[in-house]
Amino acid sequence: MTRMLTDSDDTTAGSGLARRTLLKGAATVAASALLASRADARDFGANAEPQRYPDPDIIAIDPKRFKAKVGNTAIKRLYTGCLWAEGPAWNAQGQYLVWSDIPANRQLRYLDDDGHISEQFHKPSNEANGNSFDTEGRQLSAERTRLVRYEHDGSVTTLAEQAGGKPLNGPNDMVMHPNDKAIWFTDPGYGAISIYEGKLANTGSLQPHQKEAVYRIDPQSGQVAKVADEPFKPNGIAFSQDYKKLYVCDTGITHYPEAKNVVWSYDIDGAKLSNPKKLIDMTLDGKSGFPDGLRVDTEGNIWVGAGWVGPGYDGVQVFAPNDGARIGQILLPETCANVCFGGKKRNRLFMTASQSLYAVYVETQGAHFC
Repeated sequence: MTRMLTDSDDTTAGSGLARRTLLKGAATVAASALLASRADARDFGANAEPQRYPDPDIIAIDPKRFKAKVGNTAIKRLYTGCLWAEGPAWNAQGQYLVWSDIPANRQLRYLDDDGHISEQFHKPSNEANGNSFDTEGRQLSAERTRLVRYEHDGSVTTLAEQAGGKPLNGPNDMVMHPNDKAIWFTDPGYGAISIYEGKLANTGSLQPHQKEAVYRIDPQSGQVAKVADEPFKPNGIAFSQDYKKLYVCDTGITHYPEAKNVVWSYDIDGAKLSNPKKLIDMTLDGKSGFPDGLRVDTEGNIWVGAGWVGPGYDGVQVFAPNDGARIGQILLPETCANVCFGGKKRNRLFMTASQSLYAVYVETQGAHFC
């Protein structure tokens, strides 16, 4: 989840001017891009003409490294009508996708067999954001104040509400390691600093209860331990294809002017992280957007939902794992919050983008079970 900062988000009196300047610049860029694109905006409606192949909005920036483009497929809009779509997760056993509409306090489900959309799969959802599934097929959700698991009998188990003796700020996204069943999650706190997507904590700080951080839930004891706090606001999270690294999106620029739009990389050493570095810089042609959510394919490439810049940028950006170079793009008409791989072959990329759910087939597969 990300949202643009406002003047009321100041942590210090001197930071207001910088934040207002950032907002004004972002608004100017967005308005200019909108005017330039209206004449040739792509129609994703039900009665739109078929898209000519190959789809021009699937771009191989580095064809030698980005080999996932399928020449005879097109991006499809599967649903629209959300307020802010987030947290897509694929259930292989049930062959369905679940995602969140945070402000509407609901979760939706897409059935792969006939394309049916359940618009109130979970409602209320406690303003849930990110979702995943564990190795037993149970749904994991990052609610406004806690991380939960939906049990097979329909009950809900709270996995984490506190860390270090203090309440969590607001969990965002999570992943489970298939070997030891540990759950790693981010806690940027957006749900506690916005009434649109949560409830104000009224603590007088952008860190409602404690410093934003990445955590790990021990599978045996259930203990919640902090493993990293370098990102200003850790958001999307994903393992590398070989589970040797952990990637974390940083959307701290929404509230911290000194933050950068980057994706962090960590080495995984058992229950700990080491060697933090900024692997991916989201700057493209002098413009930089938020890296919100991400997934990894079987070749190790990193697929990042991105946006808040405009046409030519918003959508999904694909990066190589060794040097963080941008190798491909999938352009969407809306800011993309998050992505996941699914479908029977795990070769369909689902994208939650602002008000809509999009999907496209790719010539690769998701590296992980969810």
